[in-house]
Amino acid sequence: MFYGAVVWDPWLIVAQIVCLQCLYYLTLGVFLSFLVGIRVSRMSLVYFFDFASVTTSTVTGWYVIASFLLSSIAGAGYMLYLIERAKKCLDFSATLYIIHLFICIIYGGWPSSITWWVVNGTGVAVMALLGEYLCIRRELREIPITRYRSNV
Repeated sequence: MFYGAVVWDPWLIVAQIVCLQCLYYLTLGVFLSFLVGIRVSRMSLVYFFDFASVTTSTVTGWYVIASFLLSSIAGAGYMLYLIERAKKCLDFSATLYIIHLFICIIYGGWPSSITWWVVNGTGVAVMALLGEYLCIRRELREIPITRYRSNV
């Protein structure tokens, strides 16, 4: 991809948002399955979207918190390949968490738990900062140029 010619492509942006959101929830589901699934008899969407499950008063709640934070780290890795630009990482991570907030409001009402806000605020910060760091490292890599010498 050439970064000099910037063309505003709304379909590309929407596709990137959808892909990032799907990969985030897929990763969150995997982490919840491994961490929370061993502690509960039945997994449900409560652990994804209900603010009451994000709590520090139970061990299961701590595993839910760990799942959210690990998913934000994985989301930073996804942004490295999907977004590819450091200056766009904050926008995409904020969009992901705003969409997550709307889904949580529809599912269980306004999140009134301070723990939920702290975990998701930390998640958006980790995803944005780590994603920017990874993208900057990729952008600053040397471009290998091979020189062919003629034997004339």
